[in-house]
Amino acid sequence: MASASSFDVVSDFDRQELVNAVDQLKREILQRYDLKDTNSEVKLEEATLIITTESDLTLQAIEDVLRQKAVKRNLSLKIFEFQKPEASAGNRVLQRVLLRKGIPQEIAKKLSKEIRNEFKKINVSIQGESLRVIGKNKDELQAVIAFLRNMEEALDIPLQFDNYR
Repeated sequence: MASASSFDVVSDFDRQELVNAVDQLKREILQRYDLKDTNSEVKLEEATLIITTESDLTLQAIEDVLRQKAVKRNLSLKIFEFQKPEASAGNRVLQRVLLRKGIPQEIAKKLSKEIRNEFKKINVSIQGESLRVIGKNKDELQAVIAFLRNMEEALDIPLQFDNYR
């Protein structure tokens, strides 16, 4: 009798890589001639990134640098949810960037249904902000991973696969 194998589907990011990318962004703001005297600030909180600068133009430049630094550190750009810029005190612009972590319930249900429709011998359970995929055949589990990687382009969250046993 074959034992069941499983893996978890999660949406997460490496926090330390994000900290490093933000540090590099701050350094570049201090060094770049077009950003140097803008008195811009970038503050990393638990679930948000707050950017304060003097104009929409410099905000756009900072966003571009943030994206570049994140890509170089193998962070998916899907973890950033850019909010609408707000006016701040002293004719400044403030932008909040929400950091996405976890699979939202409606996306988890959609993924679960898609996997069940495509793979009849696979069991899927939603566990909080992740999915547990269980099957007897490891080749079928590999096929599920490939299937989810193809679906990831249409989703607005990055997917990772953990605890493959």
